[in-house]
Amino acid sequence: MSEPDPVKTWRKTRHQNLVLHKSGRYYARLFSDGNEIWKSLKTTHYSIAEARLAELVKEHRKVKARKTSASNSKMTFGDAAALHMQNLNDKVSIKKRTRTYWQEIKQALLKSWPTLEATEIRKLTIAGCREWAAKFVKSASPSRYNNTISLLRHVLDVAIECGVIYSNPAATLERKPVKQKKLELPTRQQFAAFIAEMKAGRSRDSKNCAHLAEGLAYTGMRIGEANQVIRWDVSFTTGELRVCGDPEEGTKNGEVRYVPLIPQARELFTRLLAEEPSADRKARVFLVRECQKSMDRAAKKIGMARITHHDLRHFFATICIESGVDIPTVSRWLGHKDGGALAMKTYGHLRREHSIAQAQKVSFAA
Repeated sequence: MSEPDPVKTWRKTRHQNLVLHKSGRYYARLFSDGNEIWKSLKTTHYSIAEARLAELVKEHRKVKARKTSASNSKMTFGDAAALHMQNLNDKVSIKKRTRTYWQEIKQALLKSWPTLEATEIRKLTIAGCREWAAKFVKSASPSRYNNTISLLRHVLDVAIECGVIYSNPAATLERKPVKQKKLELPTRQQFAAFIAEMKAGRSRDSKNCAHLAEGLAYTGMRIGEANQVIRWDVSFTTGELRVCGDPEEGTKNGEVRYVPLIPQARELFTRLLAEEPSADRKARVFLVRECQKSMDRAAKKIGMARITHHDLRHFFATICIESGVDIPTVSRWLGHKDGGALAMKTYGHLRREHSIAQAQKVSFAA
C-alpha cells in the first residue's frame, strides 16, 4: 500500500507575495536588499489576507524609498528604474505577464537610449528627453512608443519621491495617437466555410484546431482562458460555461465568469464531451493550445481575410450585438468590468450588410 503524499508546508496563491501555510494561515513574502521578509497576516481568510498584504506592501515600499533617499545624491536612472520595477513586483494586483511586459519596455528604452542607465538623474534634461523621443518615435509603434514614455515618466517620478529632482523632465513629451484596429471579420457564411476548411486539413490535429476556433468564436474566450477549460467547467444543466483562466492568476480581471451556452456552443461541447465519455472531469476540453497556422491556411484557401485567435473574440461579440443582445450583457460575457464602455467603443459599429438590413426597419410613414 503506497504512502499518502506529504502535505506541502507552503502553497502558492495567485498573488506573488502571498503564500498559504499548511496550518491554513496566510503569510506575506517580501524582499529587501536581497533578503526575504516573512510576516504572518494572522488570518485564514483569503480576502482579509489580500487586504492586509496590500497595506503591508504599501508600507514596505515607503520604507525602501526612505532608505534610498539617504544616499540619493548620485542616483542614476538605473537605480531609479530598479526601484520602480521592484515597486511593480510588490503590487499584488499586477499579473505576471504584465510585469514581464514592463520589463520588455524597460529593455527597449535602455536599448534606444544606450547612455541612459548610467546617467545621473539630476543630469537628465527636458531637451535630452525630447531628443531621444524624436528618434524613438520613428522606429516604434504608437502603443510601444506611448508605453515607453510612460515608463520613463514613472521612473523619474521615483526620483522625485526620493528628493533627487523636483520636476519630471519627461512630463512634456507628447503621446502618439493610436489608431484603432479595423476589424475585418468574416460573414456567417464565410465562417462556416472557414471551419469546414480547417477540418478538411491534412494535419492530425486539423479537427482539434477547428474545435478550438469554434470554441473561441462561440464563447468569446481569450486563447489563454480556452486553454484552461476542463470538462467540469461545462454545465448543460444550467446552460453555462465557467471561465476560470490561469490556475494561479485567474482571468484578466481576476474573477471567474459564466458565459451562457449559445446553441452552437452547446452543440460543440456536447459533441466534444461525447467523444471521450469516460474521460476525467478535470481533463482539458480542447486538445490543442493554439490554431493560428491552421486558421491562416484555411483563410487563404477560401479567400478570406486573415484573422487571429483574438479576432474570434471580436467575432463573438459582433455576432451577439447584431443578433440583438444589448452591449452591457455582451460586456459581462466578455469579462469586462466597465459596464459596457469598452465594448461600446470597440463594437459600437455595425457591419455594412447588417447596417443596410437594419435601415429597412426605419420609416417616417404616419
